[in-house]
Amino acid sequence: MASVFSEMGGLLFYLMGASGSGKDSLLDSCRQYLAESASCLIAHRYITRPAQAGGENHVAIEKPDFRLRQQSGLFAMAWEAHDTLYGIGIEADLWLEQGFHVLVNGSRAYYPEARQRYQGTLRPILVSVSPQTLRQRLTQRGRENSAAIEARLSRLQVAERPWQPDDVFELDNNGTLANTKAQLIRYIQAQE
Repeated sequence: MASVFSEMGGLLFYLMGASGSGKDSLLDSCRQYLAESASCLIAHRYITRPAQAGGENHVAIEKPDFRLRQQSGLFAMAWEAHDTLYGIGIEADLWLEQGFHVLVNGSRAYYPEARQRYQGTLRPILVSVSPQTLRQRLTQRGRENSAAIEARLSRLQVAERPWQPDDVFELDNNGTLANTKAQLIRYIQAQE
């Protein structure tokens, strides 16, 4: 069964990867270029985390407000991870309906639901890094203590991948951000 979005012309680029793999930096570096190309919009996430907590440019929201919006159908996608709530607003669906491509910072665990909702429209992208690179980035980020970093690294080793290798475009982000950005932009342009 095709999704309603597959007939609208816009594609949903669903970026996913371990926390610390560089998704936020990648999105920030692509924002200006994609805005100028006027064909791909980056959706902000609504997150129950203070705006000054660092990391991505997100809409900070309290849990009661998040739950109200979720119950009212104001999120196209919503999930919970590490006691934090994440949502993509329904504006992403409106952009797809208008024929824009949309790039979102998604969740590996939520991927099966996103794939079902956006059949024919979803383009999954996995940002991958080595455990050594991930440890270094998480340490530099400073949001987690060493025990939390080791827990994240152990989850990375056993993380379930709810997709087949051919289903997802993999971006190796062990090198420079400029190189990964160029790969992502080429991939998005090739889908148009």
